[in-house]
Amino acid sequence: MSEHIRLTPSHNISAADAAAWHRVVAASMARDLPGVPPPGPEQIHAQLTKPPLNSRRLTWLATGSQGSPVGVAGLRLFTSPGRSHLAELELHVDPAHRRLGTGSLLLSAVVAACRAEGRRSLIVEVAADSPGEAFCEKRNFRQALALDHLLLHLDQLDEAAVLQAAEAEHPGYRLTGWTGTVTDDLAVAFAAAKNAMNDMPVGDLDYGTVAWDADRVRAMAGVIADRGDTLLTLAAVHDDGAMAGYTEIVLPQGAPRAQQYDTAVVPAHRGHGLGLWLKAAMVRRLRAAHSGVVEIETDNAEDNVHMLAVNHQLGFRSYRRTREFQLDLPVA
Repeated sequence: MSEHIRLTPSHNISAADAAAWHRVVAASMARDLPGVPPPGPEQIHAQLTKPPLNSRRLTWLATGSQGSPVGVAGLRLFTSPGRSHLAELELHVDPAHRRLGTGSLLLSAVVAACRAEGRRSLIVEVAADSPGEAFCEKRNFRQALALDHLLLHLDQLDEAAVLQAAEAEHPGYRLTGWTGTVTDDLAVAFAAAKNAMNDMPVGDLDYGTVAWDADRVRAMAGVIADRGDTLLTLAAVHDDGAMAGYTEIVLPQGAPRAQQYDTAVVPAHRGHGLGLWLKAAMVRRLRAAHSGVVEIETDNAEDNVHMLAVNHQLGFRSYRRTREFQLDLPVA
């Protein structure tokens, strides 16, 4: 190692800490994820200072011999029943300071924290065929899930196809939508529909399960609002009052690229084209009310052939791939 690296666990993130973190992330993403806009300084600050839903976060900042930031690691420790075995890692090293042991030092600190917290599964997402993938493979992580990331450019839409999908007849169902927190009259039905995501393809990830109720869906919306982002939801409601499916879009503060969150159709209501209907209607909503949004990014497991087909039908196109790796940790 040709440079002395100092690791500092961060408990109270200052504005200076967040700015340092942002510089490392931006440099790392520019090298490994060209074409993917990094989160802005405000987004990074909110991510590091706002409490995540049903979890808590540990962070480390690595500085070089001149005191400049060279690497960061964030560890999300899930706390809800069904996921208390799980931790999720984000790790970045400035490309100018790679291959000097910074990543290994950060990972050692993370693994020690996982063991102290009794976690048996550590997961991390990295760009396919990137230095991060080689880093994981060298350190006994195993590939557990392959993801295809897709973009929809809203100025290149097949308007007729989107209109046809959005206005297709679906007897027995109606669309409803909201911004931010779900309305009280739909909260219980929405939570029940959210539980349909527990059967989404997750490859070999030991991802656990999430039990949704009305309080949890409200809390999730609160977390997104607290960090300055906007949550849009559309839902398909059956005549019997059950929520048959939904789709969620998050508009990151000040960013022109929307992020697709969940899209799910409850098993009893699958096979009626509700997923395509919901997503097409959401595209129309964005075009009508959020002109600053120019594209939508989504990701699907590569074996989720149904949702990939829906996205391709709407005009989404693959533009990058990532891999979820998992490190299995012995439990003392």
